[in-house]
Amino acid sequence: MEQARQMLQHHFGYDEFRTGQAQIIEQTLTGQSSLCVMPTGGGKSICYQIPALMLDGLTIVVSPLISLMQDQVESLRAANIPAAYINSTLTAQEVNETMQLASAGYLKLLYIAPERLESTQFLQALSYLHVPLIAVDEAHCISQWGHDFRPSYRSIQKLFTLWPQKPTVLALTATATPAVCDDIRQLLSIAEDSAVITGFARENLAFSVLIGENKERFIKNYVEKNKNEVGIIYAATRKAVDALYELLTRFGVSVAKYHAGLSEEMRMSEQDRFLKNEARIMVATNAFGMGIDASNVRFIIHYQMPRNMESYYQEAGRAGRDGLPSACLLLYASGDVQTQRFLIEQTQDETRISQELAKLQTMVDYCHTEGCLQNAILTYFGEVPEEPCGRCSNCNDGREVNDVTTDAQKVLACVVRMGQKFGKTMIAQVLVGSKNQKVLDFGFTKLSTYGILKGQSVKDVSNFIEFLIAEGLLAVKHGTFPTIYVSEEGKTVLMGERTVLRKQAVTVRKLAENDPLFEHLRLLRKEIADEERVPPFVIFSDKTLRELCEKKPAELEGMRLISGIGEVKFEKYGKRFFEAIHAFTE
Repeated sequence: MEQARQMLQHHFGYDEFRTGQAQIIEQTLTGQSSLCVMPTGGGKSICYQIPALMLDGLTIVVSPLISLMQDQVESLRAANIPAAYINSTLTAQEVNETMQLASAGYLKLLYIAPERLESTQFLQALSYLHVPLIAVDEAHCISQWGHDFRPSYRSIQKLFTLWPQKPTVLALTATATPAVCDDIRQLLSIAEDSAVITGFARENLAFSVLIGENKERFIKNYVEKNKNEVGIIYAATRKAVDALYELLTRFGVSVAKYHAGLSEEMRMSEQDRFLKNEARIMVATNAFGMGIDASNVRFIIHYQMPRNMESYYQEAGRAGRDGLPSACLLLYASGDVQTQRFLIEQTQDETRISQELAKLQTMVDYCHTEGCLQNAILTYFGEVPEEPCGRCSNCNDGREVNDVTTDAQKVLACVVRMGQKFGKTMIAQVLVGSKNQKVLDFGFTKLSTYGILKGQSVKDVSNFIEFLIAEGLLAVKHGTFPTIYVSEEGKTVLMGERTVLRKQAVTVRKLAENDPLFEHLRLLRKEIADEERVPPFVIFSDKTLRELCEKKPAELEGMRLISGIGEVKFEKYGKRFFEAIHAFTE
């Protein structure tokens, strides 16, 4: 293990292994197959990259996403580790050239897409290689109980028959419930006592759920307030992605977008812009991000509620991979439930629909919990939390509470007088006194509740109606045109038996104060990244830059003591950053 630590420092610039890494590496080096469950950003890749350097032969890494392979290989090459990938972006000639390098012993790691394992010809080519270790990344994809089950992952079992001696297997995932862990171990023949589960908590992430907010206004204000920070905004549909992209573009934000409706060339171009910090914000569906290895993402905003906890935690986990404080915000509206229900019913195998709907209900419960949000996540993954996180919006909710009982009674009364047969927008229009043609046609101007909230906007009243739905005072009857009615709980408010309290709107906060030296080093990092044609985080993480700003090494040799600057990167970039720091401070 001392040799492993030396390699960790030399190639990656870290002095000690994180929790769980040393145990997994030791098991792997002794030929013991293992399951590694660590949160996103916990350092799973180190668990197979270090053994790959120490073992004789080639380590195969099965990975489901092109973007993840590319990021990993670029980072390894920057650390002078010979690695390559084989996926659908390569031509047949490029695949042959890569396999020749592997056969000649020039590679230590080869990343492959699981679909490749369905090719008999490719499997035959692999059988001639010396492969002591197979790493299965995003291993939850092999389980039918996983949130992202992929039938092609079952082909991994074919690998075990290619060589006289079965290679050591290391399965890695960030999002696996106890049932999924059991399934992975059974399918990959991993002993129960060989699982290393470090816990799911992310100490640097602050989770927030916001209900009834004006989503577009909140996002605009948040992005503007944090204009130097990198972020990802997830939306459930292509239409929502396009609308948010246009909104932010109008306000002059450098933004990219990503969804399955774009051509592959466009998706790759937009992803490249984001990774190279040419676009500060990425707006995307869940088609983007699971394999993004960028370490400098400071915030994740979910414009709509995801369909299950696994997806949410994996997407939210893209924030703060470098360990710096980062924010994960979920903007909830009742319509999100119907959007996800529709997507589940359209895209899922019928045998999985009931399972997926149960997971959807778990997400709805999460959005409405008044307890610690981090603990709700941990409980879902089978962990018993010891105490509240002290970081999430529920733990730190110091907003003033206003009594909105009177306004609530006005809305509830209006819903009743309209026959409980209309949707949110029509109800809001009646309440503010709109002269919309439909309002006139239905004769709603004659109601006693017509214009009773005059002076407010339709949008604000609609948001208030969303709040009443979230509180369970109004309910939604779903159909071709969803209609709103007063629930049993709402009737107690109408009768004056219950008060309604609402917290003030959330104030957008700045994630970090501007540091001129940090911005200066960030520009140098971008300059070097452009020269080498790699994403900036491949050069140094934000955490490394922050430490440089804090310590400002007085001597060049002091750069070696900064976390994330190993021997390789010290030789490559140490002098340029050292000179940049001192030129700036002088």
